[in-house]
Amino acid sequence: MRRKLRSPLPQRDGLDPVRLHLPTDGRWATVRDFLVERIPKLAPQRIDEMLGAGRFVTHDGPVAPEAPFRPGGFVWFHRDVVPETPVPFELEVLHRDEEILVVDKPHFLATTPRGGHITETALIRLRRQFDLPELSPAHRLDRATAGVVLFVVDPALRGAYQSLFQDRRVDKTYEAIAPHDPELVFPRTVRSRIVKHRGVLAAVEEPGAPNAETRVELLEHRDGLGHYRLHPRTGRTHQLRVHLNSLGLPIVGDDLYPEVRAKAADDFTDPLQLLARSLEFTDPKTGELRHFRSRRTLTPWP
Repeated sequence: MRRKLRSPLPQRDGLDPVRLHLPTDGRWATVRDFLVERIPKLAPQRIDEMLGAGRFVTHDGPVAPEAPFRPGGFVWFHRDVVPETPVPFELEVLHRDEEILVVDKPHFLATTPRGGHITETALIRLRRQFDLPELSPAHRLDRATAGVVLFVVDPALRGAYQSLFQDRRVDKTYEAIAPHDPELVFPRTVRSRIVKHRGVLAAVEEPGAPNAETRVELLEHRDGLGHYRLHPRTGRTHQLRVHLNSLGLPIVGDDLYPEVRAKAADDFTDPLQLLARSLEFTDPKTGELRHFRSRRTLTPWP
């Protein structure tokens, strides 16, 4: 198994440094030119300040302000951490041992640092709470989705647990609240081709060979709403949201499907009614069957 490339910078307060690959088809004269284009959220003046302070580094040391671009290498740096609006919901630990940590994630809390959500993420909270600097996610849930997430405690086993998800050897079940259509027959399987374009918030279905498959079951219905169980056979971005929306059943609280709705970062009302209910798999170390189940409920369906 390929070893993870070790960073020349240490972890800082639970946060790993950011790693950037210098593309082999690089067209930039200097590393600075690449950084300005690659990190548009940082003003060129701020990048100059960070270069001057030696905050961009390679395995050979700090990157000089006029260092030429050499394709194929890597650059690391610590991001500027700005105050974030605290997510007012707690993680619940479902299981912990020397190999894994399984938690019940609330809505609105991202799994890992990304975009404007850095410290207010499940990974950073757990690293700090349990003093586990090498904790890593075996998979991810969207920030909007609540439920069961598995993290790996022992770095030597990271690849084994991540491979379970990559190779589709985990039985995942979700539950959702969405409109009920008496004309639709369940259970049914939805297959389509889902594509997520860079820089676009919502994924789309496009013509072509299916790359996403979901089995949908109706558990019960009342007052125009249905309580659904979802079994994704694949793991495309926003797959469950896209597939229910394609049936004319957008999930309650969805701010992307059928149309994008603006929502303030500190608005923790009206959560997406999608829950990762359970994970089941054969443990790659012990060979035993493991099953973890969320204790959360969906708001309209106690």
